[in-house]
Amino acid sequence: MKFRPIEAYRHLLFVVFLITLLVIFVSCTTDSKSTPNNQPINQPPSPGTQNSVSTVGLKLVTDGLVSPLGLVPSPDNSGRLFIVDQIGVIKILMQDGTVADQPFLDLRSRMVELNPGYDERGLLGMAFHPDYSQNGRFFVYYSAPLRSGGPNGWNHTSHISEFRVMAGNPDRADETSERVVLKVDEPQGNHNGGQIRFGPDGYLYIPLGDGGGANDVGLGHSPIGNGQDINTLSGKILRIDIDRGQPYAIPPDNPFVGREGADEIYALGLRNPFQISFDIGGTHELFAGDAGQNQWEEVDIIIKGGNYGWNIKEGEACFDPNNPNKSLQQCADKDASGNQLIDPIISYGHSGSGITGTAVIGGFVYRGKAIPGLKGAYIFGDFSSPGSGGDGRLFIASPQSTSSQWDFKELGINTSANGRLGALLRSFGQDADGEVYVLTAETAGPSGKTGKIY
Repeated sequence: MKFRPIEAYRHLLFVVFLITLLVIFVSCTTDSKSTPNNQPINQPPSPGTQNSVSTVGLKLVTDGLVSPLGLVPSPDNSGRLFIVDQIGVIKILMQDGTVADQPFLDLRSRMVELNPGYDERGLLGMAFHPDYSQNGRFFVYYSAPLRSGGPNGWNHTSHISEFRVMAGNPDRADETSERVVLKVDEPQGNHNGGQIRFGPDGYLYIPLGDGGGANDVGLGHSPIGNGQDINTLSGKILRIDIDRGQPYAIPPDNPFVGREGADEIYALGLRNPFQISFDIGGTHELFAGDAGQNQWEEVDIIIKGGNYGWNIKEGEACFDPNNPNKSLQQCADKDASGNQLIDPIISYGHSGSGITGTAVIGGFVYRGKAIPGLKGAYIFGDFSSPGSGGDGRLFIASPQSTSSQWDFKELGINTSANGRLGALLRSFGQDADGEVYVLTAETAGPSGKTGKIY
């Protein structure tokens, strides 16, 4: 273990069970560790792709969950989907659309006690090893009580842990097999990042928030903000090799290899990258939905060594930690090392004209077959419509040919009176066929049983 101080039948039938798509408006205009392509896509969408779809219909896959934060396909070709519930359990959605009676894994006794009203801690992510069908290894990200000897007054310790499937029972994990790979102490309870992913290079990518609180200042925050400080892992996306070393090794091409305390860092300048995902087609870009402070939400394409601006910037605007409700007129466009800050591909405000929201929920590039008009579109959303106390929204985005900014618009829901979810958007999932699922709950905290998957 290493420690760092700061921080739904088979798939085609499942698609029918998952989502009924109605196109309402149609456009009239026509085990090798290799480094992935790190360049963002800037080609325009081909005619008749995602811009031809303005609404979709959602069909319920399962309900009775608490706070679903992830839906992960098993890589063993079993057709099972694994539901990550914030309360600390992983459940299995079987091929016939039922949920297994017993959880695959129950971590509740190892986690911090969650606030039922609202909490950003809990079981936040799960990732199967690329060779899971042979080795039975998988990884989870959860919030544990502050470790013995942790910094006084700090909130909890984040764990990245490895488990193995139970021998002879593919529907249960061996709960005695835990190997804690990485611990990160967290000064506050919020801004923890979330869903971990294996990249096409075979490495494990770990999104970490800036340590929490607000504005990237205060207890446990660097004078320059954790997002900008490469001496801390907070406010970063990490990349580690879990097939070599003890408890892991550092990929030799990580951007800060050899810099003490920074070896694991892949990208920086992030506030709360709750949902990251790789495009399973195309050139496998890494997308991150990075939740903003008081004014702006953003989606980034993450490249190796990229600095995404927080807390110098929020979205494309200059951020003032002393007055977060008003942007500065100017700010640095480079970091302390002279590297250019990278603006988001998508940004939108909490108020004003156009699309607004409260907290971005990153999603997936659609690579399924059920909705040809969405192929290649990035599907994402927002937690709650401003002032609604709920009513999450779906969006679709596509790259432009003349700008690094992507076009995006609301994706209406034709099974809803107002075109929105009628619940809080908690997350998205994607199956092995590239179909996208929507995860919701009616409560802001990990309580009740209003969680649903569409």
